[in-house]
Amino acid sequence: MAGRKQPQTTAAATGAITSSQPQVAAGDANDIARMVEDLDAMLSRLRLGAIRDQLDGLLEEAAQRNWNLREALAWLCAAEVASKEQRRLAMAMTIAHFPCVRTLEGFEFEAQPSIDPGKIRDLATCRWVANGDNVVLLGPPGVGKTHLEVALGREAVTRGYSVQFTTAMELLGSLVKGQQQGTLEVRLAQYAKPRLLIIDELGYLPLEPEAGHLFFQLISRRYEQGSVLISSNRPVEEWDEVFGDQVVAAAILDRLLHHSHVVTTRGDSYRLREKRRSGLFRPQAGGSSSAGSGGSSPPPPAELS
Repeated sequence: MAGRKQPQTTAAATGAITSSQPQVAAGDANDIARMVEDLDAMLSRLRLGAIRDQLDGLLEEAAQRNWNLREALAWLCAAEVASKEQRRLAMAMTIAHFPCVRTLEGFEFEAQPSIDPGKIRDLATCRWVANGDNVVLLGPPGVGKTHLEVALGREAVTRGYSVQFTTAMELLGSLVKGQQQGTLEVRLAQYAKPRLLIIDELGYLPLEPEAGHLFFQLISRRYEQGSVLISSNRPVEEWDEVFGDQVVAAAILDRLLHHSHVVTTRGDSYRLREKRRSGLFRPQAGGSSSAGSGGSSPPPPAELS
């Protein structure tokens, strides 16, 4: 049985982009001219905006490098992919509602020795997001919990995961409002949708009585379906006080900690450290600062008459 004929490679497919073009009939030449005139419209229709906007420059560079048609096409496609990825990242960062731009490179690990840099870098790979695990950041105010949340969230965005950042008060206020207005299911679905939900500052302010039950509904909906990155200034042993209900707190922690990574920070506040450097907080005789522990206590406030 005769073997299958191999397709022949044409000179147009392999020749340099600067080589002479094959001879075409007059009618074909007119068709080519019309297609060239319509090239911008065709690229727009195919949503190849980067190629359309940079075509002349890209083709000129391809010609200077004496690339063949396949190489030039790969160059054009790479430019389009890079442009689309840049737009995706910009859109995803906007949708995430990060309050600021923070990166792991900008985190001062030496100022927070209780944090293992290796563990944070491992979290930056986002395997925990892929597995649907949670991360709980615990520690006093000002030790960089929000910085880590934003930095890890941005890493997740770059890896293609949908992310939403919110504060605990904003989240629970939205759920309470939804319950009052009859739109609770819509709001629960909204917060259950992103692959990673970041909840900042749980425990800083008192919660409304029904907030714990609403938070439990959300955590239950996301359980083993999507990841939660949450920070709190209160240890988990005190979350019954945060939610005002020991049973609800236990149920929340049962689901939140089942597949989780807990990072506890014990360092000094960045903000207070900066104030010490500026001289606003001066060490007292004995080596301790007026803002730290172990020094003389401040005088008690005057009693109101």
